[in-house]
Formats: sequence, C-alpha cells, structure tokens
Amino acid sequence: MPERVVVVGGGMAAVRLAEHLGGDDRFAVTVLADEPHAPYNRILLSAVLEGTHAPSALTLRSQAWFADHGIDLRLGARVLEVDRDAREVVLVDGERVGFDRLVLATGSIPTLPPIRGLVRRDGTLHPKVHAFRSLADCRRLDEAASLLVEEGRSPVARPARAVVVGGGLLGLQVARALSVRGLRTEVVEGAGHLLASQVGPGGGWVLERDLRRLGTDVYTGARAVRLTDEGLRLDNGYVLPTELVVLTAGGRPSTSLARRAGLMVRRGVVVDSSLTSVTDDRVHAIGDCAEHRRRTTGFVPPAWEQAEVLARVLRGDATAYDGRRSVARLRATGLEVAVLGDPEHAEGEVVEMSNPIAGSHRRLVVHGGRIVAAALVGDLSRVGLITQLYDRGTVLGPDEPGQLLLPEAADAPAPLPDGAEVCACAGVTAGEVRACATVAECADRTRATTGCGGCADVVRRLVGSSPAPVAVG
Repeated sequence: MPERVVVVGGGMAAVRLAEHLGGDDRFAVTVLADEPHAPYNRILLSAVLEGTHAPSALTLRSQAWFADHGIDLRLGARVLEVDRDAREVVLVDGERVGFDRLVLATGSIPTLPPIRGLVRRDGTLHPKVHAFRSLADCRRLDEAASLLVEEGRSPVARPARAVVVGGGLLGLQVARALSVRGLRTEVVEGAGHLLASQVGPGGGWVLERDLRRLGTDVYTGARAVRLTDEGLRLDNGYVLPTELVVLTAGGRPSTSLARRAGLMVRRGVVVDSSLTSVTDDRVHAIGDCAEHRRRTTGFVPPAWEQAEVLARVLRGDATAYDGRRSVARLRATGLEVAVLGDPEHAEGEVVEMSNPIAGSHRRLVVHGGRIVAAALVGDLSRVGLITQLYDRGTVLGPDEPGQLLLPEAADAPAPLPDGAEVCACAGVTAGEVRACATVAECADRTRATTGCGGCADVVRRLVGSSPAPVAVG
C-alpha cells in the first residue's frame, strides 16, 4: 500500500513538494488547498497589480497536471482540525481525510497593525483598506485602483492617492505597482529606513531616493495611528489624504491548526533538521509556517529547499536541512534589490561600497574568506557571480571582495559558465537553462522564472544558446 501523504496548504512550498512526490507509486498524495484557484505564485501578485503579468500566468501547476501525476488536489478544502490520534484531518464540511504523513504548508497570515479606524463597528475592513496576500486581494485592489485612475482622468479631479503601510519587500512592490498605474503613492515605514529587516541605512537611503525619483513619497520613522475621513494620520500629527490604504506591514506564520493539534509551536511549527515536528514524527512542516533553529523564513528559496529536503526524507534518503541558504529579491519596475543571508547580523568582516549619485549600495560580509551574506541595491550586475560564490562557499583572495563590488562594464559582460546559478529561487544553473529550447519549457522543467521572476531576463537570453559570455542582471 502506498504511504498516504496529506499536504495542508496550496502554496509554493506545497506545490514544490508535490512536484517531487508526484508519479512516485510509493506515495498517495493529497493536497488540501483552501483557495478556489489552482496553486499560483504569490510573489508575482504585484506584477499582476502592475499590469505586466496576467493572473493566469501565475499558475504554478494546473489541476490537470496534478491529476496526470496521480495527486488528489482539492480546491476550497479548508481544514478545521487535525486528529493526531486517529491520523486524520477534519475539513470544515465534516469530511475526514486519513494520513500516514501530514505536511503542514499553511504559510503565513497578515496581521492588522494597531491603526484605529481600519475596522468598522460590524467587524469589516473600512472600504478604503486593502490587504495584499491572495489573488482575491489582488483583484479587489486592482479593481479599486482602476476605478480611481479612471475617476482621476476628469479635468477637475485631483490625482487619486494611495498609502502603503510597510516599507518591506512587499510594500515596495505594491507601492511601485500603484505608482506605475497612475496613483500618487506614499509609503509609511515605522523603522528608520526602508527594508530595515534586510539592508542597512545606506541601502535604505538609496531605495528611498530611487522611490522619490520615481514619484513615490516616503515617510520613515513614522507610524500610522488612525484612519479618518480626512486621511491617514501619522504619529507625528501629519495627515496623508488618501483614497486607498494598503496593508503590507505585519504577518506571522499560520500556526493555529498546529496549536490546536498540540504540536510544539513558538513563532512557527518547531521542526528538526528532517523538517519533522519535534512533537510528532508523523507530522512535518515546510515554508513560512515552519520554525527551524528558532528561525522562520518568508522567502521562496528556503521554502523550496525545504520541500526538496522533505521529499528525500519521505523517501528514506539520508539528508538534512541546515537552514543556512536564504536569498531574497525585490521585483518592481525601476527598483533592484538582492539580499543573501542576513547581511545586517552575520558575523564577519564587512566590505561596503555606496554610490549615491548612481543610486547603488553594495555590502558583503566575509568570514574566513567566504561570503556569508550580501546586500545589493540599485545595481545587480554581479548578483549571479556573488550568489554562486555564496552558495559554494568559495574562498576569496584578499582583493576579490572589493572587486566584486565594482559594477560590470557595459561592454564587458561576465562569462556565465554552465555551473553558474541563474535562478536563486529554484537553484537552476545556466547549463540547465541552455538545455531548454524555450522559456516556457525552462519554466516547466526547471521552475526558473516561476519564483520571484528576477532571473527572467537572463533566462530569455540563455535558452537554447551555447555557453557564451552573458551579463547577469
């Protein structure tokens, strides 16, 4: 009898696990997705809002793909409880689904910031307020933005305004998308600079400068405290008139199901190096909801790595997840950011270079001659090479860290060998991309371009080509 593997969640980590287990006769896989859509790429929701991607382009795997690979995909299937004694999950309609192995891939949920006026007396959000986590959220915001832009075309109307609460990766992507759509957009960030969790003040200042240059005002070191008829009031007394408020600040791992099941939960579901719950060896957790070595992640690359490791664990292979690799990319028109590891807290010697005039900031943290973290803002011409050195733990010479921070000359593209990593999210090399004839084939075979989308330009240049110098951007 095949082992029954039930995956709770239909996000990017769940799909990656399904890709590795699908078609293997040793497993009978059931994926319980609570949204009514086929699993899609949440990272590219801002691209849909911006208008560069159609919603259909975000689908990771179709319902037909799941069926062809022997996977029971159930859409709109919300899990109410986990009965660990009976080894069953209970759906909201009362159906019970038995499991031999349970994988929690429930992701994260947004949290409301402490702003008075966001919620009306009947418990619903104020009509101006929008969350931005799901495809349904994106569609609602898209409709609201379209209506405001259309109304703003009247000769007597003032430009419609939007305020994005949160200056993290998601906040900047949403702000840029709304600005591109024609809304006068402002960003409110409580920390002293943008992307405070990923980059230092130098990088944050470059981002703020770029946003202002692109027409978006930024308020850092200020918190929104109240939504009124006049607008969004900040703690410094300033009021931002606005027709839209988008909440992108605040979020936490979705762990309520695990807590009710009696599993050990701190910030996330606590797992060991095999991504197994420390409470129950038949239960696993991957993606945003998992906590490994007191750390949770909110990025695609570690979630996909966890899915690959867990697939090997379920097959009985000797493997372990070390949780060290973390790569994040900002995908927004006119803004370029890549973060490897934890450049603000990693131990090591710091090599840093800023060019405020060109709008670039680069920071490497080197320990024992190896790159242990990096932050690149404004110029990603070296990101492919730096990522490769970071992943491989290559020992650098004394002058190499400084040389890596210099931009590539426009007329001297860096050679990209077959072993160089092109897609940080899926761990795809240049050689694997070159082996594909089209971008669509590459996406299907390797999953490159289906994560943050930052590798799309390089993939387009590489598909079907022979090894040749290619500038990584």
